[in-house]
Amino acid sequence: MLNKTPMALVLLRFLLAPLVLILYFYEATPTTYLVVLTLAFFSDVLDGIIARRLGVATERLRSMDSLADASFYIAIVTVAYLQYPAVIAQYAWSLSILLSLELFRYLYDLKKYEKSAAYHMYSAKLWGVFLFLGFGQLLGFEQSGLFFELAIYIGIATNIEGLLASWVLPKWRCDVPSLLHAFGLRMQQSFVHEG
Repeated sequence: MLNKTPMALVLLRFLLAPLVLILYFYEATPTTYLVVLTLAFFSDVLDGIIARRLGVATERLRSMDSLADASFYIAIVTVAYLQYPAVIAQYAWSLSILLSLELFRYLYDLKKYEKSAAYHMYSAKLWGVFLFLGFGQLLGFEQSGLFFELAIYIGIATNIEGLLASWVLPKWRCDVPSLLHAFGLRMQQSFVHEG
């Protein structure tokens, strides 16, 4: 039963995505958004830790984890756009770069590997922290500022790193901590082929 905890935490984020949209239509309070963001953030942090401790960090679980993150934050961005269109318009240029990179990276991975990447890089973990802080600032405290801006710029850097890792790695890999690790894996594969 304990072995199913990581998947339950991933499924929680899938369920929180439509809940965020429902909350918007029922005019939820900023505190409610903060609670949902906190639940999503800690479920994301804990699912990987628990899965590794229990030895159940499978490729399927890690892929589902990435999809859960994407679906939750698509819902959050949608609500932020509906509730604070002026703030989103203020960051329209940098947000359009970020969303374009996300889409291009997804399509690139799909074409190359026939599925989306699930690298869980250090930069992506940092981005997760700033997504929580940035959207917490916007939806929870009704302010935009440093955390929200940093979330956008860290997201752009993370997507560039992920795209470069996909370009470097000839085969789909799960849990590649950084671009440096991707180069290391590529070199190992080259030595194996040469040997």
